Amino acid sequence: MIRHANADDLDTIAAVHLAARATYYRGHVPEEEFAGPRELARTRAAWSGAVARGQVLCAERDGEIAGIAAYGRVDGVMTLTQLHVRPDRWRRGVGAELHAACVAAWRAEGVTTARLEVFARNERAQAFYTTHGWTPDTATPRSGTHLVLRLTVDPTTE
Repeated sequence: MIRHANADDLDTIAAVHLAARATYYRGHVPEEEFAGPRELARTRAAWSGAVARGQVLCAERDGEIAGIAAYGRVDGVMTLTQLHVRPDRWRRGVGAELHAACVAAWRAEGVTTARLEVFARNERAQAFYTTHGWTPDTATPRSGTHLVLRLTVDPTTE
């Protein structure tokens, strides 16, 4: 089941975010940038704002949050800012369901293109996005340590 997040979900959302990020950042960036109490507080605060704006979706499985996604306009462009699945729920369709819900929301808003940034060393996520139609942004292929991808949102696909 996909639903909008609420303030009661923030601790779980932050935990899912940190657990997922640790799988691809560990060994590539300093641990304090993705783990620890300071990062947990920063992460929770950031998600709190997105939840308040109604821009966070949760995928529930067996009564628990198994994945999360956040999106919104950045510089006028619809941006998938986060999509994380609990590592113990990978390869079970959670990410695909979240992705489809985001695309459906964008389509309902009349969005025709979206962007995202993915950590250049996160090959698993890159493969996921490629499977779902995302392609490299030829105008701006990188943003620091991240690759920039674009998605054309087909208004006729349901």
